Amino acid sequence: MKTATIPSLRVEPELREAAEKVLQEGETLSSFVEASIRESIARRQMQTEFLACGLASRDRARETGRYTQADDVVARLDRMLAEAKAGR
Repeated sequence: MKTATIPSLRVEPELREAAEKVLQEGETLSSFVEASIRESIARRQMQTEFLACGLASRDRARETGRYTQADDVVARLDRMLAEAKAGR
């Protein structure tokens, strides 16, 4: 597979120093930057999917007229959290 490059990035010296201070053993600044980009891409993809799911849910509720009260959702989430904590 042919590889590509990411454009070079000019940053303040303090940012580079901060990045270098958190490198793990054997990790390079380049591998840290690559991992950070991958994580940011994954997070943005999840955000996009989450928003699409929410908008689709909103549209279904408008079409059917069936809505769930926020208090009911929060109560269910509280129960789920309590069950998860009890299962530890």
